[in-house]
Amino acid sequence: MSAMNYGAKMKEIRMANNVLQKDIASIMGLSVFTYSHYETEDTTIPLKHLIDFCDYFKIRIDYILGLDSKYELESGYNIVDILICAKRLKEFRKANKITQDKLAKILNTNQSVIANYERGRTLIALPFLYTICSNYKISADYLLGRI
Repeated sequence: MSAMNYGAKMKEIRMANNVLQKDIASIMGLSVFTYSHYETEDTTIPLKHLIDFCDYFKIRIDYILGLDSKYELESGYNIVDILICAKRLKEFRKANKITQDKLAKILNTNQSVIANYERGRTLIALPFLYTICSNYKISADYLLGRI
């Protein structure tokens, strides 16, 4: 996860917008302690909290994850929809001729986890999203239904 450097980018964006850690933590419903650990990457930020951060500042998840240099999210963006994410993940997998088992092996998980993502039962975990997007050059914002 440290290769993403999302913490440094979160701090950069927060400071550029003159927002204190305590303020963004409050907005996100977190303690300052928890939020500060996201910026230092001592704790991996859950995707839900990364989405909240990006939504607040209207920025792309791809930018935060170091997948794209494009910063701002286009106006009229969609909020993350777990069913759109499920559909797009399945479409991505099939377009790349990857079985659920093979994707599970790539992500070091099991097939049932992939099946749950594709059924919209759970939102994909951030480390898995990053691995897919960085290895296959696909947008995290697209997979999540934000664009």
